[in-house]
Amino acid sequence: MDWAFEIALKNRKLLKNFIDNHSLEELNKVPEGFSNNIIWNIAHTIVTQQLLVYKLSGLPSVLSDEMIETYRKGTKTEGDVSQEEIDEIAGFLFSTIEKMREDYNNNLFQKYTEYTVSTGSTLTNAEEAIHFNNFHEGIHLGYILALRKSL
Repeated sequence: MDWAFEIALKNRKLLKNFIDNHSLEELNKVPEGFSNNIIWNIAHTIVTQQLLVYKLSGLPSVLSDEMIETYRKGTKTEGDVSQEEIDEIAGFLFSTIEKMREDYNNNLFQKYTEYTVSTGSTLTNAEEAIHFNNFHEGIHLGYILALRKSL
């Protein structure tokens, strides 16, 4: 599983680079033809990881209910995000992955509620959720690359 955690951290470093190298305006811009922006996609990856790995394992999320409701599956950009909110999102990029690794190594993920994802695959345990989450984050990295070209 160390490999899966390393992939997750590498992807999060790529996401952090978007925050570091784009203005507040660019992070918030929803280009024509898109329903979300760069910062929504980044926050969505954090929320999805917490829901797929923690919630379905019956464990609490470190995120606020408000953040989960704002960025969960089925949501879209509703307005601009402040610099303070972007800083909070950036802070969760690495801490959530490191905590997941620690919790996994401490065998906290003992139960899991099966969940069928949009690709039709059914997740049956936290390990599968961690692997699928890496795939999911890769999809959103692709969206962000397309958004960046449209800025």
